[in-house]
Amino acid sequence: MKITWLGHSGFRIEIADQVLLVDPWLTGNPVFPEGRRAEAIAGATHILLSHGHGDHAGDALALSRELDVPLVGIYDLMSHWEASEGVATIGFNKGGTVALGAVAVTMVNAVHSSSLGSDAGPVYAGGEAGFMIAGEGHVIYFSGDTDVTADMGLWAELHAPDIGILCAGGHFTMDMKRAAFAARKFFDFKTVIPCHYKTFPLLEQSAAALVEGLPDVEVKALDVLDTVDF
Repeated sequence: MKITWLGHSGFRIEIADQVLLVDPWLTGNPVFPEGRRAEAIAGATHILLSHGHGDHAGDALALSRELDVPLVGIYDLMSHWEASEGVATIGFNKGGTVALGAVAVTMVNAVHSSSLGSDAGPVYAGGEAGFMIAGEGHVIYFSGDTDVTADMGLWAELHAPDIGILCAGGHFTMDMKRAAFAARKFFDFKTVIPCHYKTFPLLEQSAAALVEGLPDVEVKALDVLDTVDF
């Protein structure tokens, strides 16, 4: 299994028989090298979206068409895009699990917001979410954009994720200290990968507080397009 950071909250996850692009915001992402776009998206089988904000879903429709792969996410947004944009989608909801080949993806709750931009202002885009991604003997918790929630304790019991991909930039989501607290309080991660940071000056620029807060966990503070093998 391979996990590659695409910058911000975007990841390429090669797991079992799937290549998943998760929240792949590439166009306009100030930390993503445009010249490496082809390798980032090569062979993708599905695009997972945690919510509708442009820094997560801004490339979704274009990538779905270019790669001829389905979008996977909250039912409201997926059904809207399938009807209005003609793209293939897999829509489900929190607590639901879908099989993507040999990979099981369960949608879990997040505490944030979700909207699409329009000339009239934000338009509702279904609820925000995270994912439990299970395959090859691993379970990855992709938090999406969220704060710490007590729900995390239930998901740890239900799914026992060994890898956490956690938003940790602050301001719009939990910061490094809160992400470390969530990992200590609720989970038994072997590896934690921070995201949703360093993209803009408003966000945290270092994962030092996360590393300090998780002395018994391997924290992988990746550079953009770094890959971790499991």
